[in-house]
Amino acid sequence: MLHPTKVFVTVGTTEFDKLVSLFAVKETLKVLEKKGFTHATLQTGKGITEPLCGQVGKVTVEHYRYKPSLQEDISSADLVISHAGAGSCLETLEAGKPLLVVINNDLMGNHQLELAKQLHQDGHIYYCDCGTLLQTIQEIDIDSLKPFNKGDPAKFGAFLDNKMGFS
Repeated sequence: MLHPTKVFVTVGTTEFDKLVSLFAVKETLKVLEKKGFTHATLQTGKGITEPLCGQVGKVTVEHYRYKPSLQEDISSADLVISHAGAGSCLETLEAGKPLLVVINNDLMGNHQLELAKQLHQDGHIYYCDCGTLLQTIQEIDIDSLKPFNKGDPAKFGAFLDNKMGFS
């Protein structure tokens, strides 16, 4: 990817104010600007923190809480920064978009970390937590990520049929 311009940040239907609060300070937007981003859209969910809005340096920032679908925002993004919810991760990867997953360390029994580690190990994503987000954005190499191949439900069905003795 030669010139990234749009970043989309999503927290899904949850509250992840620690992530949103990073977009309430100019330092984060300066890091994005240095990486070539000129537009940031944030989906902020049910949290209470408000990100910066309008023109911040060379980055135009907008946000909303919810939409019926995030597909348009994901499709138009050059980078998606997301909480580690399985739905958000898979929707982004299936759309063929580069993904940086931000782990919410405040969750109990952090299953999100397991998902992020596996997707990173497979070369599909980068991941970090709120404390390392800025450094990770600076170091990220979008072009090094491997495409994610959608699963084939028919193969899984055939596997189950075989195991259950139906085939």
